[in-house]
Amino acid sequence: METSDKTARQLYEELKARPTRPRFGFGRKAAIVNIDLQKSYTNVGEFVTAYETHPRQVDYVNETSDLARAKGLPVVWTYVAYMESGEDCGVWGTRTATPDSLQNIKVGSRRSELDDRLHVDRVRDVIVNKRMASAFHETHLASLLIWHRVDTLIVTGGSTSGCVRATVVDSLSHGYRTIVPEECVADKHESPHFANLYDMALKYADVVPVADVLRYLRDYQPAREGRP
Repeated sequence: METSDKTARQLYEELKARPTRPRFGFGRKAAIVNIDLQKSYTNVGEFVTAYETHPRQVDYVNETSDLARAKGLPVVWTYVAYMESGEDCGVWGTRTATPDSLQNIKVGSRRSELDDRLHVDRVRDVIVNKRMASAFHETHLASLLIWHRVDTLIVTGGSTSGCVRATVVDSLSHGYRTIVPEECVADKHESPHFANLYDMALKYADVVPVADVLRYLRDYQPAREGRP
């Protein structure tokens, strides 16, 4: 194992300045998957589980989602929430038992609500109540993406080291080109945030400036698709 006295941020910035591998690139058609931008994780000052990394994260997520929706691309929002017993959180919910614990984000609670600042179209957008880290795990996301004939996933939200990373790894495993706009993901602490940006950029995804994603979406021209 190589050792280093550099911080995770330094390692990531070096990789960003001197990439060692080519990008996957954007494909023919993208979907936006916004991970767990719910009050439990975004309302800093109200919930101890909340965090902020880039001060304009929500603005950029909104801009990305609005552009995609205007181009007829699917926009997905996930959140975690559990039944009163918490049993649908499974073993993941057994490590702590405080009011702030994961399994105590109850369906219909304030902690489960999507952030009020988000531009969510509750008619056109897809809202997924997931129970585990990955947005793919035991949800209908995979079949939805097949229906829309998507080959590229743009993943935003939080946390970078948790549910974003899990979704990104599963996205690649399902055969999707996976794009992470750097300013659109967040974590509780900078070390896991930058360590996971580094690892995703090296292995699983294109970690790019949000400006690259916005440019792709502005330039995107929907193809005329027939259905069998």
